[in-house]
Amino acid sequence: MSGHTVTISKSILVVEDSPAQCELLSQALAQHGFEEALHIEHGIAPALTYLSHQLEDRAPLPRLILVDLKLMSGSGIDIVRDMRRHKRLHLVPVVILTTSDVQHDIDAAYISGANGYVVKPGTYSDLVKLMGDLCRFWLGWNRTA
Repeated sequence: MSGHTVTISKSILVVEDSPAQCELLSQALAQHGFEEALHIEHGIAPALTYLSHQLEDRAPLPRLILVDLKLMSGSGIDIVRDMRRHKRLHLVPVVILTTSDVQHDIDAAYISGANGYVVKPGTYSDLVKLMGDLCRFWLGWNRTA
């Protein structure tokens, strides 16, 4: 048995730099009981700093990470690549959540180590459904059930 203990929390980390998208994602996740367990970072550096502190403090890691592909500070793929360099972060699923359906972006996301790639839907009701589906699939339960 390995000497590394990995504690996974019930939280979701969202990396998104658009305030409007953050609000929509927060509301959609709240519909599924995740308002208390949501942590939002607004760019690559803040997200990596947050994860670094979690690792250094041996604090619980997020249970799921949703990353926008096109951030003003760079590509969400950079976050995935950096995360996959840390042994403790390999267990945390990372889903790219984006408006891009370009095959090159999809390929790059999976090559970098992303566990999923989802195109953001065009309506709020579809976003609520998508967040529920992602939570059930990646977290294994629905907090409102």
